[in-house]
Amino acid sequence: PHFDCLLCLRCCGDGGSGHIPLKEMPTVQLDTHHMGTDVVIVKSGRRICGTGGCLANAPLHQNKSYFEFKIQSTGVWGVGVATQKVNLNQVPLGRDTNSLVLRHDGSVYHNNEEKSRLPANSLPQEGDIVGITYDHVEMNLYLNGKNMHCPASGIRGTVYPVVYVDDSAILDCQFSDFYHTPPQGFEKILFEQQIF
Repeated sequence: PHFDCLLCLRCCGDGGSGHIPLKEMPTVQLDTHHMGTDVVIVKSGRRICGTGGCLANAPLHQNKSYFEFKIQSTGVWGVGVATQKVNLNQVPLGRDTNSLVLRHDGSVYHNNEEKSRLPANSLPQEGDIVGITYDHVEMNLYLNGKNMHCPASGIRGTVYPVVYVDDSAILDCQFSDFYHTPPQGFEKILFEQQIF
């Protein structure tokens, strides 16, 4: 009988999950440890709904990163970059130095100032893909693969992708398997290799 017991432990215990090969990098996704109290994250950390903001679980360490958001259902929303000091319960973001975001109305806000604005005829609609590049100086925005030529900058320190929703907006994040090819030189967010 104790043999069955061992077998059971081997399958169901943490015999398999305890040893993760170093090559396997964690998946970049929305971080349920860094989200507003009324935020709901579903679809394996890819979809946000509810009210409030959420950071991704990987900082933008590399020189040039690219990530996308798909507007599944419109409402009040925003996407961009933020530091871990950002208040994720306070929508909209962009009110202080801790976030730099494109808001659903096409304005790009940082520290309560409008830094940039999408062309009036290019406001993201339901089903659209918003692409974001960040190179530690500028954030640039793409709509369905097209550069909107409205760079924005000003945020300092270690930043993370951020998204917020309200008023029944639903957004999906793409941190890999992009809808559109990233601009030249930009690539998906990579976790820094841990050196042990």
